[in-house]
Amino acid sequence: MESDRNRFNLGGTLQKRINSIDFTRGIAMIIMALDHVRDLLHRSSISASPTDLSTTTPLLFFTRWITYLCAPIFVFLAGTSVFLSKERKNDLQQSRRFILKRGLFLIVLEFTLVNFGLFMDAGFHFLLFEVIAAIGFGFIILSLLMPLKPSVILLIGLGILLLHDAVIFIPMKENTLAMTVLSPLFSPASFPFSGRLFVMGYPPVPWLGILLLGYGSGQIFLQPKEKRAAIFLRLAIFGLLLFVLMRFINIYGDPVPWAKNKNPLFSFLSFMNVTKYPPSLLFSLVTLGFMFLFLWVGELVHKPWAGIPLVYGQAPLFYFVLHFYMIHIILLVVLFLQGFHWSQLEFAGGTFGRPKAQPSGLPLWAIYLIWPAIVALLYKPCRWFARYRKTHSHFLLKYI
Repeated sequence: MESDRNRFNLGGTLQKRINSIDFTRGIAMIIMALDHVRDLLHRSSISASPTDLSTTTPLLFFTRWITYLCAPIFVFLAGTSVFLSKERKNDLQQSRRFILKRGLFLIVLEFTLVNFGLFMDAGFHFLLFEVIAAIGFGFIILSLLMPLKPSVILLIGLGILLLHDAVIFIPMKENTLAMTVLSPLFSPASFPFSGRLFVMGYPPVPWLGILLLGYGSGQIFLQPKEKRAAIFLRLAIFGLLLFVLMRFINIYGDPVPWAKNKNPLFSFLSFMNVTKYPPSLLFSLVTLGFMFLFLWVGELVHKPWAGIPLVYGQAPLFYFVLHFYMIHIILLVVLFLQGFHWSQLEFAGGTFGRPKAQPSGLPLWAIYLIWPAIVALLYKPCRWFARYRKTHSHFLLKYI
C-alpha cells in the first residue's frame, strides 16, 4: 500500500491549492460580509437581536442565520489547512513550531488590527475575543497535540463537540476559582479592567473542538477527488439529518429548545434558532452539514463562475481585516450624511461609533445593496494579494 506522501504526490498535487477548500472558504467570506455590514450599519443592530423572535422579521432572522455558516467553516478549514501543510512539509517539528507562532500571531492580530477595524477605538476600551483569536488559541493547542495520530485528534474534537453542551449541568458555585477560570473557556463572559471591558465572545474550547475536527478530517483530502466528493456528500446528508432528528426530539444539543410559535413560519424560525455563543452541538451539526455540502459542490463545479469565490478563499485573512475597515469607513460616511458630528460619535462603548441614544443606521434593503458592493470592491485587491503571495517569500506572508 503506497504511503500518504506518494498518494498525495508532494511534488505536484499537494503543492497546489485544493479548489473545494478555497471555494467553500470563499463562499463563507462572501456571506460573512453581509453579517458585518448588517452589524455595523443596520438601524436596529445595536438595540435588538435579529434572532429574537419577539422583535425580528423572517428576512432579518435569515439575514443573520445564514451568516452562522461562516465561523464554523473558517475554524474547521483552518484545522484542515494545518493538516495539509504538515503533509506537504513532511516535518512535524517544523509544522508544530510554525502553528504555535501563527496562533500567537492571530491572537495579537485580533486585539490590534481586527479590534481597531471593528470599533475604531484608539483607546481599545472594548476588547473582543472573536473568531481570529479562537483560531489562534486552537492553533496553540493543536501544536501540542500534533504528535498524536490524526484519528486520535479527530476523536478529541468529536468528544468536545458532543459533550461541551453538558458543561452547563456541572454544578459550580458563583465566584469560585473553577467558575472564574473554566466558565469563560466554555461560555461567553466579560471582564472589566482599568476602565476597559474584555469580552470572551468566542469561548475557545467549543471552537477548539471544531478546529480539531477539521484537522482530523484532513485525511479525506488524501483521497482521489471523486471519492472525497462522495464522502463530503454523505457527511452533509448525515449531519443535516442528525440535526433535524435531534432538534425535533428537543432534549439535548442546544440550551434553548424550540417551541411552537404564533404561526408555522415562526415555529420554523424557532426550530432553526440554534445557539452560536457558545456553538451548540446542533449549531455545529447544521452549519458543518452545509459546509460539507459546499465542499461537495466545490469538487464538482468548474470556472468561470466558480472562480469568483476562489479569489476570496485564497486570501481569507487579508479579506477579513480589510473588509472591516471598508465597512467602518462607509458607516462614518453614513453617520455624517445623517447629520451627526464627530463629537457625537461614541467609539469606546462597543457601538462602532454610533451614538447610543439617537437613532442611526440604514434599513435592511440598503444593507443588501451595500453588501455586494463591498464584496465586489474587494475582488481585485484579494486577487492581487493571492498572486503577490505566490511570487514573494517575505516571512510575514506565511502568517497572513
